[in-house]
Amino acid sequence: MSTPATETDYDVVIVGAGLIGAAMATALRHSGLRLALLDSQPLQASPATVTALEFDPRVSAITPASQALFESLGVWRAMQNSRVSPYTRMHVREADGTADINFCAADIHAPVLGHIVENSVIVAAMHEQLISQPGLDCLIPASVKTLHNAADAARLTLENGRQLSARLVIAADGAQSPLRQLAGFETREWDYEHEAIVCSVRTTKQHQQCARQIFMDEGVLAFLPLASAGEHSEQWCSVVWSVLPEVAKSLMSLSDDVFCKKLSQASEYWLGEVIHSSQRISFPLRQRHALDYVRQRVVLIGDAAHSIHPLAGQGANLGLADVKVLADELQRVKSTGRDPADPLLLARYQRERKPHNMSMMLLMEGFKRLYAEQPLPIRWLRNAGMRAIEHSPAIKNQLIRAAMGAKV
Repeated sequence: MSTPATETDYDVVIVGAGLIGAAMATALRHSGLRLALLDSQPLQASPATVTALEFDPRVSAITPASQALFESLGVWRAMQNSRVSPYTRMHVREADGTADINFCAADIHAPVLGHIVENSVIVAAMHEQLISQPGLDCLIPASVKTLHNAADAARLTLENGRQLSARLVIAADGAQSPLRQLAGFETREWDYEHEAIVCSVRTTKQHQQCARQIFMDEGVLAFLPLASAGEHSEQWCSVVWSVLPEVAKSLMSLSDDVFCKKLSQASEYWLGEVIHSSQRISFPLRQRHALDYVRQRVVLIGDAAHSIHPLAGQGANLGLADVKVLADELQRVKSTGRDPADPLLLARYQRERKPHNMSMMLLMEGFKRLYAEQPLPIRWLRNAGMRAIEHSPAIKNQLIRAAMGAKV
């Protein structure tokens, strides 16, 4: 990491050093642009120190497309050396239903469908590389107090009084994005009226590298396979349980033993008994989409631009796709002498990413509505549709490739 100079002018300032912001900073390491990275939290420890006995309850289902990005950034090996959990199969079914869908990597001659990776492992691998990245000032911890987004430059005042100017500011500061609000972006958002409970659990049966998801009237329950060292290496899963707020409150108040019993019953004993649960985290689910991703010299990426229901595990992958497209555009700035905030450049980014993100959000909303409590005829149609997909290899393989981040 270079020593901050006395001047405060940067080509690009990235606000947010989480998964998406750190990936953005890493992706611009060869751009020749002068970069600054801001975050209110300190950089994380090295990946080797992340592998504690307990798993990080927050995980991402990394597609092969996102894996390829991590490989190009030079951080995938560090993540592998820490802890990544491949899954080769996916099983989806409806509670009390008569149909299910089974996806298998072997059906499309792929080694895996993806990897479940703890967010702390991803971030730590990138932070370790960012510490020594030339041309990057990590102004951490720091928070933006004010923003003046003008035609000639964006000017930021930090909480500590320091002032910066940038030709382009990239907001990667999450779903609540203070920078998005300071810049005056408008959003369209609505409450899913559900909360997600996340934790890591150990079961009596092995998960066999299969991701499992069950749709219930009251929500969605997912068991995502985790890999660990030792004799219980395939008996750990990350759980994401979407339920009504009042149900979430009740579940969060239970003792660990009672919660494990409730979870075993809700999963229909897929993996036998749930015999251990880590600390549970609960958070409300809300869908949000910025009407525009660009406003003068500020551009939104990741959850700052769009946040969706976690039922398909696509949130991080959408953000990483934003990173790749925007980084590809900015790589050419230095050699061509163009302004990083060139409207044509940023318009191309928005034009490529916004329709794809919107289509994924609409798909998730459709699933959520389809699998909400419905009368018997709708249930019958749902089951008929699942059976039709299960017995149509062509359609199923197209769905697999789309879920893996491939263009179909």
